[in-house]
Amino acid sequence: MSARFDAIGMVVSDMAASVAFYRRLGFAFPEGAETQGHVEAELPGGLRFMMDTEEVIRSFHTAWRPPADAGRTSLALRCDSPAEVDTLFEEMTAAGSRCELKPFDAVWGQRYAVLLDPDGNGVDLFAPLPAGEQAAR
Repeated sequence: MSARFDAIGMVVSDMAASVAFYRRLGFAFPEGAETQGHVEAELPGGLRFMMDTEEVIRSFHTAWRPPADAGRTSLALRCDSPAEVDTLFEEMTAAGSRCELKPFDAVWGQRYAVLLDPDGNGVDLFAPLPAGEQAAR
C-alpha cells in the first residue's frame, strides 16, 4: 500500500466569492457550488481542488480557528504562453481580483504574476519564456 497525492484542500471564508474567483481561472465547479459548504473541481491529471467553508470545518473540528494572517497557501497555475499570463492577469484584475505582483519576466526564465484569492492566498500565474526572449523584453 502506498499513499498518493490526490487533492488540494483549502478552507474559505466566503464560498461564493471563492468559487467565482477560481471559476474565472478555469476551475469547473458544479452548478450551485457557491451555496455549498464543500465543493470539488477536477483538475487536469486527475487531482481534485476542494474548498470547505469555515463553518463546515468547525462542525467536525470545534477547536479549529482560521489563521491570524491571510495568505498561508499558494497555488501555481501554468499558462500556455507568456501572453496568456498577461491576458489572464488583466482579466482577473479587471473582474476585481487583487494583485500581489504584476506580470514580469523572472530571472528563472518565466513570465510570472501573482494574484490574491478572496482569502489572501497567492495564486501564481506563470509560463516559460522562449529561449532568448527574457533579455528581449
